[in-house]
Amino acid sequence: MEFKTFVFYFLSTILVVASLRVITARNPVHAALFLVLAFFTASGVWMLLQAEFLAITLVLVYVGAVMVLFLFVVMMLDINLERMRQGFWNNLIPGLVVGGLILTEMVLVLGAKHFNLDNVPNPPPAAAGYSNTKELGRLIYTDYVYPFELAAVVLLVAMIAAIALTMRKRKDVKWVDPAAQVAVKRSDRVRMVSMPAEKD
Repeated sequence: MEFKTFVFYFLSTILVVASLRVITARNPVHAALFLVLAFFTASGVWMLLQAEFLAITLVLVYVGAVMVLFLFVVMMLDINLERMRQGFWNNLIPGLVVGGLILTEMVLVLGAKHFNLDNVPNPPPAAAGYSNTKELGRLIYTDYVYPFELAAVVLLVAMIAAIALTMRKRKDVKWVDPAAQVAVKRSDRVRMVSMPAEKD
């Protein structure tokens, strides 16, 4: 067995075990830490596929930002684990059925019939001085610049909509009506009071 194949199977085993522990761990903090381990091993698999930009992005974005946020939220919230486990056994049979269907679809789609060495051969060796990150950036900002900008606009609209929906019904948030600000008069804000002068 080649060293690259051994590393692939080693990382894949860790990835599968960590993914299973994400959904079976009783402590949500432990589940989040196992998800961090799964992201790290997935980035190692990306490195074996010569996709170093995706591997670095997976570590920096998901592990460095998203999972840190998840950990802070999970650790700050007072989660009642006993209440979360209520009804687990009632939903076990539907969960197993749905999981079995998803597993069957993955085996049919990702099986050896479609993803073997004949249909998906190894990528050709890169030339000297080739940069995967540079080539990816060139494609994004030339051939796919309009889909890239469209995705950015869609994400911006989704972020604004999420903020608007979150802040709309909260009573502890200060907000200002611009129309009321413009229509305000001096008499509404300033009141003249006549007081007798005080002498020492």
